[in-house]
Amino acid sequence: MIDFEPTEEQALIRDTVAEFARGEIRPRARDADESGKIPEDVLARAHELGLIANGLPEAYGGGGERSALTGALVAEELAHGDLSIALAILAPGLLAYPVADLGSEAQKARLLPALIASPGALGTLALQEPRFDSDPYRPRTQARRTADGWRLDGAKCLVPWPETVRHVLVLASVDETLAGFVVPSEAAGLRATPDAYLGIRALPTAELSLDDVKLPAEARLDGAPDGSARALVARGRVGLAALAVGVASAAFELARDYAKERHAFGAPIATKQAMAFKLADMAIEIDGARLLVWEAAWRLDRGEDATREATLAMQQVRRVALEVTDGAVQVFGGHGYIREYLPELLLRNARGFACFEALSLV
Repeated sequence: MIDFEPTEEQALIRDTVAEFARGEIRPRARDADESGKIPEDVLARAHELGLIANGLPEAYGGGGERSALTGALVAEELAHGDLSIALAILAPGLLAYPVADLGSEAQKARLLPALIASPGALGTLALQEPRFDSDPYRPRTQARRTADGWRLDGAKCLVPWPETVRHVLVLASVDETLAGFVVPSEAAGLRATPDAYLGIRALPTAELSLDDVKLPAEARLDGAPDGSARALVARGRVGLAALAVGVASAAFELARDYAKERHAFGAPIATKQAMAFKLADMAIEIDGARLLVWEAAWRLDRGEDATREATLAMQQVRRVALEVTDGAVQVFGGHGYIREYLPELLLRNARGFACFEALSLV
């Protein structure tokens, strides 16, 4: 029997993050989107909560308690505030979690203390490729052995790329095996070109080109077996799916509250049958999507293969987030298309989940 009732500790973490998202993130969402900048003071306060550090080993300064289900709860609440700011807050985990899970003791000792101590994202992850058939399990980016290490060639896109980045974890194919390589952001042959998208406008992202990037032998994450690297992709999909649930639930709550306040023909529009059915359908879809996310996270916490569950959750949530945010725009009527209101921002952000891959890990 699967029991998804949060523990007392998980409920406390979820409620704390929800309060932080309502009080600190949501009020800054519009300004962040318009300015294209993440508020640094919000990142600093999120760092104080230890949202990433708590999931890293105690031996390197972390809290030592990692749970994919707890991570999904945190991601949903952060995205309920704003997706761009949520991704920026979670970005340090894009390198820290893979190093903790797959790295050697030397790699952990070299990278984790700084990743835990800094409020900025010193590391990031490059997985997605600028191809219509981009496959996270079989990247076209190639790593080839050389006499003294490795050589990387390929291209990546949608890579979170704040100014603080010092290392990027690049997933590449070694023969038929998926492997991760820690690449310095200033490595010769690595070029980052800033991206601009319809949504997540506040999050700095880049397209990377890797042309004859030479790395020492110890740059590979300790020769992690293929199964471990595949779990990394599943963790990314669960994290993204949880974020999408947060975006969808934010849109639903805005639409519901607006429908209660907006009157037409002498009554709130929420009392009209067509509107009530629409809001009910939105709520049902969100609950179903959330359960898929929790099931995939539950399997990860049990150490099981969650490839299928994570993929199903991601596919379902992509549709739900887009339909619910579009529905919120419709509930707001003409106001839904005006930048003064949040539904248009949520719809632009939700559209991106159709192409996002591994912008967050749990």
